[in-house]
Amino acid sequence: MTEIAVLTPSPSDPSYAGQWPGVLERLQQALALAGVTAAPTPWPDHVDDASALTGYPLVLPLLAWGYHRDHALWMKGCRAWAEAGVRLLNPPSVLGWNSDKSYLGRLAEQGVAIPPTLWIDGPSQADVDAAFDRLGAEEIVVKPRVSGGAWKTLRLRPGEAMADAPGGPAMIQPYLPTIETEGETSLLFFGGRLSHVVNKRPVPGEFRVQVQYGGGYTALPAPADGALDLAERTLTAIGEDLLYARIDMARGPDGGWLLMEAELIEPDFYLGTAPAGGQRFADAVRSRL
Repeated sequence: MTEIAVLTPSPSDPSYAGQWPGVLERLQQALALAGVTAAPTPWPDHVDDASALTGYPLVLPLLAWGYHRDHALWMKGCRAWAEAGVRLLNPPSVLGWNSDKSYLGRLAEQGVAIPPTLWIDGPSQADVDAAFDRLGAEEIVVKPRVSGGAWKTLRLRPGEAMADAPGGPAMIQPYLPTIETEGETSLLFFGGRLSHVVNKRPVPGEFRVQVQYGGGYTALPAPADGALDLAERTLTAIGEDLLYARIDMARGPDGGWLLMEAELIEPDFYLGTAPAGGQRFADAVRSRL
């Protein structure tokens, strides 16, 4: 068996203590299909000294949850891992730029469809109040540009005040009602090839699709019309050699697909819904070894 490393949350951050071990177990079960074992190690432990990671033939950042809580430390780590020559996939450079959602604006400039977006540094209540007219929206969503798991993401109607507002660079988008009726769709790619498709829906009265907010996930037999086209256009615009990618999208008011996220750092692969328990993920990892 070949041993690789998987970066995990900081032990001092209890936010994910009840969740990440189960995700790690699914990853380990999938990797075992390719004769690979995965040793967990907290990502903050390797920021100042990356030497312990250089001995692994491959390091996966798939459980580096919590990086958004200390983004400066994360960026320092990305630089350190690149300088030390850690065999990290996806690459440290990708882990850096993908941690700030402003990358969506750069993809939009290359023709990838995203929701109309206002980019604001430290949004004030006045910024929020003006956003409804600027976007022509009845409801808006305010989220930090560096975030994860819908952290500090707000859904607001006119006249509502921000609570727990993002303190730094943020983005404001129209709320998409299709999230409630059709949900969000994720296309999972391993080694550049589509593996599986998952539809994620919030519980009634909620707009966040994450499982911690009660979201439900359903495997789809194939992408809906137009979804694969947007995903492939996104990957082409990214132009990186990626081991894995999760492309999240939702339908806009006109029925067209809009990119919500290109998750290239630590996405949940929903391996419980993947063909053969994640065999394509395991094969992609083995091909890099």
